[in-house]
Amino acid sequence: QVQLVESGGGSVQPGGSLTLSCIASGSFYSINRMGWYRQVPGKQRELVADIARMGATNYAESVKGRFTISRDNAKHTVSLQMANLRPEDTAVYYCNADIGTLTGDQIHEWNYWGQGTQVTVSI
Repeated sequence: QVQLVESGGGSVQPGGSLTLSCIASGSFYSINRMGWYRQVPGKQRELVADIARMGATNYAESVKGRFTISRDNAKHTVSLQMANLRPEDTAVYYCNADIGTLTGDQIHEWNYWGQGTQVTVSI
């Protein structure tokens, strides 16, 4: 059973910083793309940032220059460093990953979600 477990959410004042972490556990063959999404009530879940296995990154325009995504392939983790946080960054943040599992001699890729962690930015 593959799981993604997030940590690091919380409350912070505008201008503050938080770091989110996510670790993949279970039995799998490979982890390809990893990313962070966020969702506020009544809105669609949106991509915040993602990172390919070899390190290429992609950011939403609203977080460019403030957020940094990174990963450690040996530890099966992905992190999101968030700086200069704004009230509009308030959301539930979800870890997401494309993970390959081996069945016999075939690799199947599945998309997994973490359970989500709340980030609240307010005075």
